[in-house]
Amino acid sequence: MKTELLSPAGDLEAGYAAFFYGADAIYLGLKQFSARATATNFDENDLAQITGYAHFLGKKVYVTINTILQEDELPDVLTSLDLCAKHHVDAIIVQDFGVARIIKERYPNLQLHASTQMAVHNKDGAIALKKMGFSRVVLARELSLTEIKDITTIPDLEIEVFIHGALCYSYSGLCLFSSFEDGRSANRGKCAYPCRACFGADKHLFSMKDLALQAEVLKLPNVSLKIEGRKKNALYVAAVTNYYRHILDDKVDNSKFEQDIKQIFSRPWTKLHFLGKNKQVIDTEFVGHRGLIIGKIDAVFKGKVSFKTAHPLMKFDGIQIDVDGIEKPFGFSIQDMTVRGKKTFLSNAGDVVCISLPPDAPFLKKGQNIYLASSSGVKGAYNFDKPKPNAFKTQKSVDICVELDDNKITASCLNASVSMDILLSPANDAIKVEQAIKNAFLKCKEMDFKPEKISIINPKNLFVPASVLNNLRRELYAKIEIIDKKTMMPEISKPVPASKAKWIVKIQNIAQLDLVDLSLIDEIVVLMSEEISLSDLKKLPKNKVRLSLPTIARQTLFYKKQISDFINQGYKKWEINNWWGLTLLDRSGIDLSFGSDIYICNLQAIEHAKQNKASYVTLSCEDTLINWKKLADKTPLPVCLTVYRNIPLFTSYNCVRSYDCKNCLKGEALAEIKKDGRLYYVHSKKCHTTVYANTPMSLSCLYKEVPAHFYGIDLTGLEMTAEQSKQIISDVMAQKNIKNSVTFNAKKMI
Repeated sequence: MKTELLSPAGDLEAGYAAFFYGADAIYLGLKQFSARATATNFDENDLAQITGYAHFLGKKVYVTINTILQEDELPDVLTSLDLCAKHHVDAIIVQDFGVARIIKERYPNLQLHASTQMAVHNKDGAIALKKMGFSRVVLARELSLTEIKDITTIPDLEIEVFIHGALCYSYSGLCLFSSFEDGRSANRGKCAYPCRACFGADKHLFSMKDLALQAEVLKLPNVSLKIEGRKKNALYVAAVTNYYRHILDDKVDNSKFEQDIKQIFSRPWTKLHFLGKNKQVIDTEFVGHRGLIIGKIDAVFKGKVSFKTAHPLMKFDGIQIDVDGIEKPFGFSIQDMTVRGKKTFLSNAGDVVCISLPPDAPFLKKGQNIYLASSSGVKGAYNFDKPKPNAFKTQKSVDICVELDDNKITASCLNASVSMDILLSPANDAIKVEQAIKNAFLKCKEMDFKPEKISIINPKNLFVPASVLNNLRRELYAKIEIIDKKTMMPEISKPVPASKAKWIVKIQNIAQLDLVDLSLIDEIVVLMSEEISLSDLKKLPKNKVRLSLPTIARQTLFYKKQISDFINQGYKKWEINNWWGLTLLDRSGIDLSFGSDIYICNLQAIEHAKQNKASYVTLSCEDTLINWKKLADKTPLPVCLTVYRNIPLFTSYNCVRSYDCKNCLKGEALAEIKKDGRLYYVHSKKCHTTVYANTPMSLSCLYKEVPAHFYGIDLTGLEMTAEQSKQIISDVMAQKNIKNSVTFNAKKMI
C-alpha cells in the first residue's frame, strides 16, 4: 500500500478539516458501538455527506464499530452496518469477532480492519487475522520500528500505525480498570480514564504523555499513519493533520506547526517505544493540557507576573503555569499586559512582559514554567473550505418505473411500490409529460436515493400534475428506505445441550496444586512461561492438562519451540488468549479453547470461535449475569464461566520501576499502591507491568444461575501458596462467600 495519512473525525467539521489539510482518509464513529462513545460521532446524514465528499476527492472513510457487543445489541449493529454498506464506506474497524462474522457473512463488500483494541502486537497475530479475512491490522501502540517493519513484510496485508495523540497506559483492549471500578468498560467505549488518576504520594503513576513520532514517520514503510483524537475539535485535527502532511511532503520537521499544536492541546510528547524501550513516557506530576512553553517566571509582585516570552502574545490568549502540589497547571486569560511599562495588545518574542494575575491565583514563585495554552492567532490560522450541504451526499442508485392508467398512477423500485388513485386526463404534449415525470423523480438531493434509470409506461399519453408526482416520489423513497434495512443475522448452529458442569482450574505454577485433590478437577490449565518445564507437567495427569499461551508475547520464537516440544510429548490440549496463538497452533490434532482475554459476549462471536475449531470458549469476565445466561442458554459451543479470578486491570509494556533499563535485572517485583483509599498491587516482570486490585472477582454465590458447561477458577496473576489455592478451590466449589471479593460487573449494566 501507499503511505496513508489517516486523521480522526469526531464530527462533520473535523472530517472536513482533515481533508482540507491533507488527510488521505478519516476514521469516524456512528452514534452506537464506538470506542469513543462520548465523541459527537456521526448520524446517517453526516455519514452520507462526508463519505460522498471523500469519494469525490478520491479519499477514504473508515467507520469504527470497535466495541464488544452483548447479545441484545446485535440487531442494532445490523442497522449501523446497513448504513455503512448503503453509503459505501471503505472499511469497518472491528474489535468484536461477532461483528466480524456478521460483516463477512452479510456484508462481503465491506472491508474488515482489525482494531488496535485487539492488542495485535506480533507478526503471528497479524497473520492469524489476515487468514480470517481482515485486509488491515491496526497495531498496538507499544511496538518498535523494528517490530513494525517485520510485520509489514506480510504480503497482501495493510498495516496501520498510531503516530500522534493520547496514549493508554495499558495495551488497548487489555485495560479493565475503568470497568472494574465503575462498570464503565473501555471495551464498550465508556472508559473513565483511571490511568490519569493520582495513586499514592500524589503521583500520577500511569498518566501517559502524548505520542508524537514527528519526523520519525519518514522511517515507516508504506503504512497507514494514524492520528488519535476523535474527541478533539476541528482546530486540533486541522493543525495535527497539517503538521504531518508537511513532514511527509517536505521530508522535514517544522517547528512552527509543532508550536501551533501545542497551543491547541498537548500533553508533553513522547515517541513511546518506537526507537526502543523507553522509560520517559509518563508525566507523574501533572495531567491534562499544558501548552507551548514560552518562559519561566522572573518575578511575582503586586498581583502581577513578569517573564521574558519566547513567543508573541496577544490580549485574551490563554496562559498556564506549573504550580507545585497542584496536579493541573493554573490557567487564566490575559486581560492586562504591559511591555516596558506600557499597556499593549500584542507583545513580540523576546519581550519582557508583565501580566496581571486573576484574584484567585495560587502562590507563584520565580522559575515556574509558563505555557501558552490557547492562542488567538492560532485559532484564526486554520480556516478550511467545506462543501455546501448535500453537495456530495452519497445516494444509492436505483431504477424506477412509473406507470399511468386512467384512474391510477404507480411508481415502483426494487421491491417497493406505491400507488395513488387519481382521475387522469389526456395530455396535450406527451413528451413534456415524460420530462415532467423524470424531473420530479430526479428531485432527490435531500434523499438517500438517486434514480439511475426512469422507465415510464404511459400508453394513453395521460397528464399528471407535478404535485401528485412529488408526493409519489416522497412516498416511494420512504418505502424503499424501510425495505432496504432488513438484513438478517447470520444463522447460529444448534445449541449445545446442557450437562453436568465440569471444573477447570488455571494455574501459573504446578506447586499451587500440591495440596489439592485433583479428582475434583476435570481440567487443569497451565499458563506457559519459561518456568514451566516438561518435568513439572509430569506431576499432573496428562489427560487433564491444557496448556495456555499468554496474552502478550512480543517474541514468539520461545513459544514455537515450547509448543513443538510439548506436542511431541503428547500434550494436545491448548488455550489461546490472543490471536497470535492461532498461527502457532495451526496444526491437526489440536484441541483448542479460547481464554477469557479473547472477549466473548455474543453468540456470533461464539459461532466464529467454532468456525476456528475451538472446542469451548471462556466467557468474558467483565460481562454481566444477564448476558452470561443468554449465551449459556443458546450457545453453539460449550462455554466456561470464570467463577474466580484476580482481574488484571492494566496489562502494560510501560514500566513503573524507578531505575533505568540499563541497570534492570528484569526480575519479578511486587509493590502496593493506593487510589482513593483502595489498595492495588503492581506486578512487574520482564518489561511488563500488571496492576491488580486487592479484591478478586468471585461469583461463588452466583455461578449456579448460569448453566455453563464448565466453571473456571483462575489462580494466575498474583503469587498464591498451595494452602491458599486449596482454600479458594474448596470454598468456590462449595459456593461459600469469598471474603474481600467482588462480583465485578455481574450485577451491573455495562
